Amino acid sequence: MVNLIFTELARHPIRVLLFLMVLISAFAVIMSAHHNRQMSMALEQLMQEQDQLDIEWRHLILEQGALTDHNRIEVAMKKQLDMHRPSPEDEIVVRLK
Repeated sequence: MVNLIFTELARHPIRVLLFLMVLISAFAVIMSAHHNRQMSMALEQLMQEQDQLDIEWRHLILEQGALTDHNRIEVAMKKQLDMHRPSPEDEIVVRLK
């Protein structure tokens, strides 16, 4: 039985080669589709992460704007540090030569 199979394979080497090429091609298509799906999922995940980081960045910009507001700084300076603007009489001008 095994002899008969090898004899038939030896008589038609081009058919065997074509059959092997079809199998290899089918396997390559399967691997390519699998790789493509994995890359698509990774891209989707990275795009979601980018959106989250973009939202966080916008919030930080808003927070920075609120924290650097001059009125807020002046109020905190007066309340927490008990500081005030110097009057013209309290100003001392130092001249450098």
